[in-house]
Amino acid sequence: MTDPIDQIFVQFPEYETERLILRQIVSDDAPSIMAIFEDEAVTQYYDLYTFTRITESVELIEYFSESYRSERQIRWGIVRKEDDRLIGTCGFVALHNHRGEIGYDLAGAYWRQGYMTEALEALLEIGFDDMQFHRIEALVMVDNVASAGLLRKLGFTEEGILRDYDFFKDAFQSLRSFSLLEDEYGAVSRQSPS
Repeated sequence: MTDPIDQIFVQFPEYETERLILRQIVSDDAPSIMAIFEDEAVTQYYDLYTFTRITESVELIEYFSESYRSERQIRWGIVRKEDDRLIGTCGFVALHNHRGEIGYDLAGAYWRQGYMTEALEALLEIGFDDMQFHRIEALVMVDNVASAGLLRKLGFTEEGILRDYDFFKDAFQSLRSFSLLEDEYGAVSRQSPS
C-alpha cells in the first residue's frame, strides 16, 4: 500500500478554493516572490532577511523545487483567480510519518482580506484528508500576534513557547508552538459557518 505522503510527490498537485489556486511555484514567479519578500513587514517574523536582489527570489524558488524533488517539503504558490497574481506561499515545511509542519507568507497588500485563512483551510484539508496526517503543527515567532491569531481561528491549540528553539537572523529565536489534531479538525470542519 502506498504511503499517502508519497502520493503527493508523484506529480505536483494543484488545488482550487473559492478565490484562489494553490499551484507549483515556477521560475517565472521570481518577480512576485521578490515583491513579497522585499517587504520588511512580511519578513519581520520570518527566518529570512528582507530581499534586496531578484537573485534571492530565484534561489528561494529553486530551494522550494529542490525540497519537493527530494521529498522534504511541498510549497504552493497562492494565486488569486481574478487576476492570476501570486500573492503568497504556503505548504508543509517539515514532513513526518503522521504529522506535518506548515509555513506560510502573504504580500502585505492582501493582509486582513481572508486570503490566508482560505489558503490554510485548503492546506489543512490536504494534510488531513490527502496526506492522512494525525497532527499538523505550526511554529511562529513569539511577537507574531497576527499569525498566532490566525492559527487559533483555524482551531489550533497553543502548546507553549519553545525557548531559543531555532537560530536565524544571527540570534536564537523562541517560537510559539501550535498544533491541530485530526479529530479536532474534524470537529471544526463540521461546524456551520458563523
